[in-house]
Amino acid sequence: MTYTLRDLKDTVVAITGATSGIGKATAEQLVELGAKVSLGARNAERLHALVEQLGPDNAVACPMDVRSVEDNQALINAAVEKFGKIDSIVPNAGIGIYGSILDHSDDELRRMMHTNYDGTVWTIRAGVPEMLKTTGSGDIVIVSSVAGFRGGGDEAVYAGTKFAQVGLAGALDRELREKGIRVTAVCPAGVGTEFAVGAGRVENDERFADWLVADDVAHAVVSVLQQPRSVRTTVWQLWSMGQQS
Repeated sequence: MTYTLRDLKDTVVAITGATSGIGKATAEQLVELGAKVSLGARNAERLHALVEQLGPDNAVACPMDVRSVEDNQALINAAVEKFGKIDSIVPNAGIGIYGSILDHSDDELRRMMHTNYDGTVWTIRAGVPEMLKTTGSGDIVIVSSVAGFRGGGDEAVYAGTKFAQVGLAGALDRELREKGIRVTAVCPAGVGTEFAVGAGRVENDERFADWLVADDVAHAVVSVLQQPRSVRTTVWQLWSMGQQS
């Protein structure tokens, strides 16, 4: 029996946190497979440079803050206006601030909570109506973390946001499956990117040598999207061989 993966050519995917790390790697892998991408991020300069790299026929830029309901709607609108539809969304934007629950200011913790959880909800609320209207099916792939299953010391608030994402994904799978929308939480362990550098991690941390890289996680996201429509993956945890699970 030959197992056939879905062809992603000309599918349209919206990605938040798209200008670095996992988001950028996911956009690159999707475009290599012929998909079109609507890219959201705060850094407009990086965003437009990425669109030039991927090709303006393949990508559209939407400078945005995922904490904004209006900005998330703009990301989805950009996809529909440029490519005529939206097949899938990848809520990937997130920040990490590590340390004791007493180490950081109220504003710092509030920014992380609103970015990681509220930002995921607003992206999904913007995307689902257009997915149902333009394609009648689709995928939501939330990039979360293994911290959403086993939070460690000095990351309690961060882990709380990841537990919330995992819970959201599980509940949405039950809610949206019958409408043809699959929901997956992709949950990596540590990834050697600029994530949380200056907020508990340091640039070129020696631990990065044993960690996952952004392309590992992007491959998981793409693999979920490639599954036949008769199959769904609700949770995908991944670790490098050098990390203790």
